[in-house]
Amino acid sequence: MGAEVREIRLPTAADAAPPSELDAYAALIRGLDVERLGTDELARPVAELLREFADDPYRAHVPLGAFDGDVLIGIAELEWERDDDARTAYLAMLGVAPDRRRQDVGSTLLAHAERVASDAGRPTLVLSADHGADHLVRPAEALLRAPQGDATIPADDPAARFALSHGYALGQLDRVSVLDVVGRAAEFGSRLADLGASDPYRVRTWVDRAPDDLLDSLAVAHERMSVDAPSGAIAYELEHWDADRVRDEERRALAKGRTTLTAAAVAPDGTVAGFTVLSLLAGSPAVEQWDTIVLADHRGHRLGMRLKLENLLLLQGTDASRERVYTWNADENEHMLAINLDLGFRPFALESVWQRP
Repeated sequence: MGAEVREIRLPTAADAAPPSELDAYAALIRGLDVERLGTDELARPVAELLREFADDPYRAHVPLGAFDGDVLIGIAELEWERDDDARTAYLAMLGVAPDRRRQDVGSTLLAHAERVASDAGRPTLVLSADHGADHLVRPAEALLRAPQGDATIPADDPAARFALSHGYALGQLDRVSVLDVVGRAAEFGSRLADLGASDPYRVRTWVDRAPDDLLDSLAVAHERMSVDAPSGAIAYELEHWDADRVRDEERRALAKGRTTLTAAAVAPDGTVAGFTVLSLLAGSPAVEQWDTIVLADHRGHRLGMRLKLENLLLLQGTDASRERVYTWNADENEHMLAINLDLGFRPFALESVWQRP
């Protein structure tokens, strides 16, 4: 009997005590993370998932589950911009319980996700998959390389075989790196001092809520981040940002239990020339490095390194118990990768991104 695929039902205040479908969804994510990455410290808890999938005025989130009766045996997670001009959906996750693989559950999930995206007016679907550290040492007869960059994944990797068999092409590889930060505040401070003055730029930092006077130009920088970052052969689309979206993002992060740290470079005219964001997961020793960008007109002043050091110092002052920072960078983004290597980031995993030609 084939799996039934449908959207995960979110619990409400009137629901009985857990476990709910969302509890099972979170548990399967955690198990898949341990299998693929060797850790569950990046797995989102149920409370965060509930807020993630709640009504978002700017971005749709559709969690899908494959069920055998009442048992969740596979998951997929779709996202897309609500902008009427958007034509691309992103399958940020697709996974099947280990004991139910090679039974077409993944193919059924993908076909359903493709239909949901198409029905929503998003005919282009982009897939992502994680490849743990074992790919760095496991020999392979054939390797896959994205159109840009030097990283490779084994052609016989299960996620690669799955994507290729369904007509998707490898469009980009992202390097996932990790930085150990415990007890390094003095080092970060010394390195920041060695950079000297940042004239004519000023660096401002904040926790959770951006200053009112930076909102509009911060929104511009967020918008540029959506299309200026290296994208390989993937059709990433422009995200429209304004001050209201910045504030909504802040509110949603707090509702999910996240603490958000931002360092921004401010140009002489008072506008944001670049920024970097750290997101602290609830109940985890881990921190996620989110967007980092220096706008084109302001590059060449070592602002990327300065901003990261400022935010790492802010992290030490905000929550010194955090142990590690994870970051994701396009393999072809040599400049940002060089900054990360200089800071001491080490290889952790790869993320492959696929799109049907």
